[in-house]
Amino acid sequence: MLRFRRVRNLQKFATVHASVYNHFNQERSLTSRDIFKMTRSSGHVHRAIRLNIRLLLTGFII
Repeated sequence: MLRFRRVRNLQKFATVHASVYNHFNQERSLTSRDIFKMTRSSGHVHRAIRLNIRLLLTGFII
């Protein structure tokens, strides 16, 4: 395991590693734009439902 003496060096390594990983990561292109949009909107709906239930339980929505 790599050890870094300074946080700054760790941050530099993490930044470069992330950019190289994202550049060569092929999985990101395996899903189509339509599937991405569908799953994203599904997540937004579930989040809105949870928020409304929480607001109902706390009495903020009449």
